[in-house]
Amino acid sequence: MVTSKDVAKLAGVSQATVSRVLNTPDVVKKETVNKVMNAIKELNYIPNANARSLVQNKIGTIILLSGPLSNPFFVDTTSAIVNYASKRDYRVQVQFVNDNNLEKAYASALEQKNDGIILSCILEDDPIFDKLKGLGIPFITYNRKHKSNKNFVEIDNFHAGELSFQHMKDLGHENIAWIGGQLNVTTFKNRYQGFTNAVKEAGAKVNPSYVIHDIISKSDLEEAFYNLLHLRTPPTAICAATDSIALDLIDIAKKADISIPEEISIMGIDNVEISQHGMVELTTVGSKYKKNLGYIAIQELFSMMEDENNSCNCITEPVKLFVRKTTQRLN
Repeated sequence: MVTSKDVAKLAGVSQATVSRVLNTPDVVKKETVNKVMNAIKELNYIPNANARSLVQNKIGTIILLSGPLSNPFFVDTTSAIVNYASKRDYRVQVQFVNDNNLEKAYASALEQKNDGIILSCILEDDPIFDKLKGLGIPFITYNRKHKSNKNFVEIDNFHAGELSFQHMKDLGHENIAWIGGQLNVTTFKNRYQGFTNAVKEAGAKVNPSYVIHDIISKSDLEEAFYNLLHLRTPPTAICAATDSIALDLIDIAKKADISIPEEISIMGIDNVEISQHGMVELTTVGSKYKKNLGYIAIQELFSMMEDENNSCNCITEPVKLFVRKTTQRLN
């Protein structure tokens, strides 16, 4: 049976170098990587993942606690995380969770042996954060963060909320609604705070009738949408806290024969991939550099796993407005 020793001999390098090429090729000279890869190909060598795990004192598994796939944001980020981890020879144990079953999901995740945990479902005051710190396992959150303000990757949610209102205001809208989720989640909280700050900066006041924070399901959203439409002065524009909410709103409106944006303008936040589709073209706010938060988070998690001194990653990506076809100037 061909071994890494055989590969090293043919390539004219040490076994340690072969190991580095297989596991961290970015730290090895390109010329050396080519030599080792050519030797692997010539000898038809198949690396033994289990053997490497023992040598490196690693399990080869990462736990991902993701939001539900009904939200396209988690489709995009989960794919990025799994693909990156796979290229690094790690398995990803994925759990798709909702905020109402967090305790069960946490318990299940902590029972499994792993090299690191990445989660997008943490609440602002979530006790799981301190539990994870006590376990000494590298972990990072993305899209949401804990009140400790540590170990997270996010976009500038406050400014995203500001840009949402400013865009609708610039289009001539005065009656602008906000629809989001519960405020014990920093993503929703900070985006709403940015929205309200922009309202005040414009010299206006937030209309409580236009603000909805308790959206959990699409049925909740449908009820909220129709309640807004039946107000004495209904909004002419809706700023949704996420692209997922905005896309569901558009679907509800279309089924009710309400034209978007002719009768009401709708925009989101996140700039998920489907928002850019030619049949959707959702106006939204997202990462200025169109970076996938899941991809950034998994890169940071690997950095933490490989460097014990790297224990605190705090990344806030700048944002920009992406104007498409679901908003228009008020006539």
